[in-house]
Amino acid sequence: MILTLSCPDRPGIVARVSALLFERGANILDAQQYNDQETKRFFMRVVFDPGDIDVAGWRAAFAPLAADLEMILRLRGRQDRRRVMILASQQDHCLTDLIWRWRQGELPMDITAVVSNHPASTYPHVDLQGVAFHHLPVTPETKPAQEARLNGLIDSTETELVVLARYMQVLSPDLAQRLEGRCINIHHSFLPGFKGARPYHQAHARGVKVIGATAHYVTGDLDEGPIIEQDVERISHRDTPAALIRKGRDIERRVLARAVRWHLEDRVILNGRKTVVFTD
Repeated sequence: MILTLSCPDRPGIVARVSALLFERGANILDAQQYNDQETKRFFMRVVFDPGDIDVAGWRAAFAPLAADLEMILRLRGRQDRRRVMILASQQDHCLTDLIWRWRQGELPMDITAVVSNHPASTYPHVDLQGVAFHHLPVTPETKPAQEARLNGLIDSTETELVVLARYMQVLSPDLAQRLEGRCINIHHSFLPGFKGARPYHQAHARGVKVIGATAHYVTGDLDEGPIIEQDVERISHRDTPAALIRKGRDIERRVLARAVRWHLEDRVILNGRKTVVFTD
């Protein structure tokens, strides 16, 4: 099982968690912890062999300790697979990569659906066999109705995580708030920031030397949610806009895949506007 927790910091947290596990016959396989000196909060991730006690039993066992230490605590079976919905628009590189990694067994998840504001014919190179596909077109006038349908789809499929795989629609504040902590977005990141159309062409025109990508949780503030993962790559004056786009796609794919995997493995814990990420 995997236990993650956060709480106000105080002496003895590790001792009390370890003692509870020991007293009930569990065996700790991996443990990571972090004390944030700024927020005065403590974070911990523990992987353990639960012995003969099931998830419900362990939750009951931890309830008094969680209440005493004001813990935000999560516990689940390590083999439990999260239900994930992928949203995409015209660009298919992140969608293709996630589906490929899922089929290879790299991402422990069940895909509930792929949803796009474009028809399935937009993705001739994506293997959608066996994956439910929903075309939800959207215009500024139909956006509320489209999001209502998306909301209903998330509920009916019992989706636990929504991944915006280059989904080029801004979620409404209401939907972003509803999906807080369980919706991951990927976007290019430059210094300086280039917004709007053709960002790689803008970057080329300004002679940037580094390009990158950022994966973060979605909030009502556009592109300002807690960051999960980032990566960069150096470029030069020899790189054309087409080369920047190609390299940018590679970065976006690997950054999004790492962020999704870390979320699925309970390695990410929210810390206000930031995250604590216990990487492997």
